[in-house]
Amino acid sequence: MNPPDMNEILKQAQAMQSKMGKLQAELATMRFEASAGGGMVTAVASGDLKIVEIRIEDSVFAGGDRALVQDLTAAAVNAALATAQRHAQEQVQKFSFSGGLGALNPNGDGT
Repeated sequence: MNPPDMNEILKQAQAMQSKMGKLQAELATMRFEASAGGGMVTAVASGDLKIVEIRIEDSVFAGGDRALVQDLTAAAVNAALATAQRHAQEQVQKFSFSGGLGALNPNGDGT
């Protein structure tokens, strides 16, 4: 068995790094929305796990219940971030198993 060609491995690693950068940029443009309180509070997160928008229905403020606003906002934000994180992990896994990380190992067996 011939030893691996280091130049080829380096090329593959650079290509993988470039693809991963594109994936991260693509994720940053995606939006994931979640609501709490039957839609009274909605949070929108980006694929790079940043909150980009929070919408609160007027009816939430009408009652003057500060704790309710805080609880619903936290719930909506946590749900939006969880959805975004789950999607990002799925995309990274697809990348890893579809020629990304596996391309560095000609055996394809994780070694």
